Amino acid sequence: MKIGIDATCWRNNRGFGRFTREILTALFQLDSSHDYYLFTDQPLSELDNTPNVEVVLVETSRPTTEAAVADSNRSPIDMLRMSRAVSRYTLDLFFFPAVYSWFPVSRRFPIMLTVMDAIAEHYPKLIFPGWRSRILWTLKIRGAIWASDRILTISNAAKKEIIEYIGVDADVIDVTSCAPNPQFHVIRDKDLIRGAKVRAKLPPDVPFIVFVGGLAPHKNLHGLLDGFERALSQGRVPNLHFALVGDFSGAGFFSNYDSLYDRVQGSSMLRDRVHFSGFMPDEDLVAIYSSALAAAMPSYSEGFGLPAVEAMACGAPVLSSDRGSLPEVVGDAGLYFDPFDIESISEALIEMVENTRLREKLAGSALTRAGQFTWERAARLTLQHLEGMYEREIFGTRL
Repeated sequence: MKIGIDATCWRNNRGFGRFTREILTALFQLDSSHDYYLFTDQPLSELDNTPNVEVVLVETSRPTTEAAVADSNRSPIDMLRMSRAVSRYTLDLFFFPAVYSWFPVSRRFPIMLTVMDAIAEHYPKLIFPGWRSRILWTLKIRGAIWASDRILTISNAAKKEIIEYIGVDADVIDVTSCAPNPQFHVIRDKDLIRGAKVRAKLPPDVPFIVFVGGLAPHKNLHGLLDGFERALSQGRVPNLHFALVGDFSGAGFFSNYDSLYDRVQGSSMLRDRVHFSGFMPDEDLVAIYSSALAAAMPSYSEGFGLPAVEAMACGAPVLSSDRGSLPEVVGDAGLYFDPFDIESISEALIEMVENTRLREKLAGSALTRAGQFTWERAARLTLQHLEGMYEREIFGTRL
C-alpha cells in the first residue's frame, strides 16, 4: 500500500508529538512492503535514507506545532496548502497520528484519525481558557471525525470516553497502545543522578516523588499539593519533596503554573518542599525516575498516561489516580486514590512513603508491567488496523 501520513506534529514535545515520533519510527522498522509518504511543514532530516519513506515538505507561513494549540489557530491557507500537497499523490489510505494537526484531505481513499482521549469534552472548563478556543476545538474535532472512516485511540478507557463524550460509534474505533522508549531503564550511576537532581532544582539527598507532564488544570496538581499539605500537617512524610517537571508555559496549551506557584509560595509547609523543575530532556528524566520514591499521576483523566510507563520502566512505582486509563495501564504497579478526595490522596501518599515493603513490591511490579508495553507492539497493532481499513475499502464495506 501507499500510505499517506500527517507528520506536522513530529516536533511537538507533548504526548501526541511523542506518540507520532515513536509510532511512526516503529512502523517504518516493521517488515512490510508498504510505502510511506510523510507530509510535513518542517524538515525531518532524521528520516533521510529511511527505506520506503518519502518526506514531502510543504511550505507554510507557520509550523503546525506553533499554530495548532489551545491559544492559537492554524491559517486556512496553510491547511489548504497541506491538502493540495496530499492531492498530488496517488495514495491508498491516509493516517493522522494526532487530531491536533488534522487538515482536510480528499475522500478518494479511506482515512484513519487518531483521537487520544475525550478529556476536552469531559472537562472543557479545565482544558480551555475561553469560549473561543473551546468552539474552535469543537469545530475541528467534529469536522475531523466526520471526514474520517475510522478512529484510532490509545486505550480501552479512552475508547469508552470517546463513545460517551464525543458520541462516536464503538464499531469504528480501533485501539492501539503507547510504550516507553528503550532509553527509559533503571540507572544507578550516582553522578548522573546527582546532575539530574541539580537540574531539577532538587536538594541532593532528599526522598522525593516526581510528577512529569503538562502543568494543566486537568492534571489535578492542586489536589496533589492539597493532599501533600494535609499529610505534612498531620506530622507525616516530613522529609518528602516533590519535583514538578513540565513546561511552565504549557507549550501553547492551558497551563495553571501561576496558580500552582502562588499556592506553593503561600504555604510555609510546601514552599521549600515543592520544586518547579521545568522541561527536562529524556536523559535527565531517566535519572529522576530511577531515583524517585514514586511517580505521581493525579489526573482526573488520561488517554494513556505515558509518563507512568516511562517511570515504571525505570523501576518507579506509581502514585496514581483511579480514573481514566491509569488503572488499565499501571495495573499492579500503582497505589491508587480518588483524585476528587483530598483525604484519599493524602492517605495514599503516606502509604507510599512509609510502607517500604509495599513500595518495593510495587517497584518490582513496575518493571514487569512496563515490559508489556513496546512501540513495536503498538506499531503492529496500528498497522493491523490500517490494513483492515484498507481491506474493508477494497471489499466494499467502507464504514
